[in-house]
Amino acid sequence: MTLSGPGLLIDDDELYLRTLQRGLSRHGLQTHLACNSAQALSLAESLRPSFALVDLRLGEDSGLALIAPLRALRADMRILLVTGYASVATAVEAIKRGADDYLPKPATIPMILRTLGLGQARDVAIEETMIPLHRLEWEHIHQALAETGGNVSAAARLLGMHRRSLQRKLAKKPGPERDLSAED
Repeated sequence: MTLSGPGLLIDDDELYLRTLQRGLSRHGLQTHLACNSAQALSLAESLRPSFALVDLRLGEDSGLALIAPLRALRADMRILLVTGYASVATAVEAIKRGADDYLPKPATIPMILRTLGLGQARDVAIEETMIPLHRLEWEHIHQALAETGGNVSAAARLLGMHRRSLQRKLAKKPGPERDLSAED
C-alpha cells in the first residue's frame, strides 16, 4: 500500500504530536499537526491528507466527531483513532463511524506504520513489543489525575487505591524505554 499525500496528526498533547511527527518523518512520511477539532478540519480541507491519526479526547471535544467529516473530505483517507482510554465499546463505535483502525495510546511508530500497511513496503523492521506495565500504570495514573483536576485524593479514589500508595507511585517516575523508531 502506498499513501498519496501528507498525513494529519490530531491530538491536544503537542509534545506527543511532535514526537510522532519526528518518528514518522524518519520513515519518509510528511505530516501536519492539529491540536483541536477546528484546526484539524481546516487543515484537512486544505491538505486532503492520505491518513489521519486522531486522538479520542481533544480537550473538550471527541475525536469520534471528526471521523465523519474527515471521511467526507476524502473517502480513501486512512483514519486511525488513538486513545489512552481504550475500551471495546469505543473501538466498536469508532469503526461504526468509519475509522479504519483503533490503537492504544501511546501508539508507537512501528505500530502506526504497520497499521498504515507500510511496514514491509518501506523495509521497516517492526519489532513486536508491548508497552511496559510500569509505563502503562504511569499513564493511567496521570489520566486519573487529569480527570480529577490534579487532586491526588480524588484520583486515588477513582483508581481504587489508598492516597499514600498513589503518592508513592507518583514519586517514582518510570525510566525511559527504548525508542524503536530510532533503530534503523
